[in-house]
Amino acid sequence: MTVRLYGPNTEYVINRERELQAIPHLSDAGFGAKLLGVFGNGMVQSFINARTLTPSDLRKPKLVAEIAKQLRKFHEVEIPGSREPQLWIDIFKFFGRASTLKFDNDEKQKKYEMVSFGEINQEITNLKVMTDRFNAPIVYSHNDLLSGNLMMNDDEGKLYFIDFEYGSYNYRGFDIGNHFNEYAGYDCDYSLYPSKDEQYYFFRHYLKPDRPHEVSDEDLKALYAETNTYMLASHLYWALWALIQAKMSPIDFDYLSYFFLRYNEYKKQKDKCFLLAESCLSNSQSG
Repeated sequence: MTVRLYGPNTEYVINRERELQAIPHLSDAGFGAKLLGVFGNGMVQSFINARTLTPSDLRKPKLVAEIAKQLRKFHEVEIPGSREPQLWIDIFKFFGRASTLKFDNDEKQKKYEMVSFGEINQEITNLKVMTDRFNAPIVYSHNDLLSGNLMMNDDEGKLYFIDFEYGSYNYRGFDIGNHFNEYAGYDCDYSLYPSKDEQYYFFRHYLKPDRPHEVSDEDLKALYAETNTYMLASHLYWALWALIQAKMSPIDFDYLSYFFLRYNEYKKQKDKCFLLAESCLSNSQSG
């Protein structure tokens, strides 16, 4: 068995009630470890005999296909309760908390004061308007599908999704786009973000797991635009998360620098992704 302890102050960014409600249903569908018990600041789960994936594993074709197939299956799990997507609710909640912080450390406070919350608020509003135009499917999403939350038993060839603490109903494109951002690894090297061909390979196995070569060009183009627009929301989500963690987390990590890294990558990719979105949406309306 495995004992998981919650980190201090994690309730500021994680809804534990939502996580505990989902785990039995996800377990019944074959995802993650079985929940054996819950106590004050943690839970007891069954042990998974597998290795944790590394960022470089995420782009290996055989694993890409399996992750895509499993994510499709994950997105088909029904969790009781509200199906309201949480992305913008969480982002605006994070924004409210992140914009009212005060640091005891002068250096941190000075760095924090460099953040333009007026600009960020406008970016959130503009991106929400754009993503809403896609009418993306609402599915139960992992929302944190980095390599560290994927495990592989190489002997059995079995892939495991683990750690559902950020799980919620959400937009399909966000879950996939967020996963693609994780190709950058722990060093956040965004030159490793998957190419169009790599994304199309993933989409084929996600859209038609049993017949990937039958996916139409039209469906590939549509999911490509949806995913790469919601990918921007992933940068905003984790950027704001990082500001809250800079204040609340006891972990020795430069969360303030991580905020700027994610927000700057958002700004770098925004124009290209908005052009892609406009082109796709215009073609779908005219078609």
